[in-house]
Amino acid sequence: MAGRRQFAAAYLSAFPGFYQTADAGLIDVDGYIHVMTRTDDIINVAAHRLSTGEIEEVLAAHPDVAECAVIGIADALKGQVPLGLLVLKAGVVRPACEVEDEAVRLVRDRIGPVASFKTALAVAGLPKTRSGKILRGTMRKIAEGKDYPLPATIDDPAVLGEIDRTLAAAGYAKR
Repeated sequence: MAGRRQFAAAYLSAFPGFYQTADAGLIDVDGYIHVMTRTDDIINVAAHRLSTGEIEEVLAAHPDVAECAVIGIADALKGQVPLGLLVLKAGVVRPACEVEDEAVRLVRDRIGPVASFKTALAVAGLPKTRSGKILRGTMRKIAEGKDYPLPATIDDPAVLGEIDRTLAAAGYAKR
């Protein structure tokens, strides 16, 4: 019986009549729903709790960014630091490094130095499940050089290799 009460408290009490999924997003002007992040996806940067979703919202506002993901990477000094992965819109002809630099400045301007956001990397795609969920945990393991199982529900396993190569070129993913 205690399990039922805990379930109800966690998932059914916040919004009576609705199920709390812990997903956060927006409904655009055309009525499309965009699930952006999880409300429990928080990173700890130098004792400051930051929402990766908040950083993703800023990155997604860049005119050349089609989609993005932010993950927390282990850091000996700060606990974790955010790392942004950007998928650029089709037809963007500017060098990716320009967009990456602008994305970092955008986060620093809108959220502030507390975010300690210093790295955005352009990638060809983000690893997702067949239902569209971004595999942030898998990308975090790649960035930290940890072994990871190939998720059974991954839509395109080749994307993980590209993420690994991009992170390795930027000094991450050292195994």
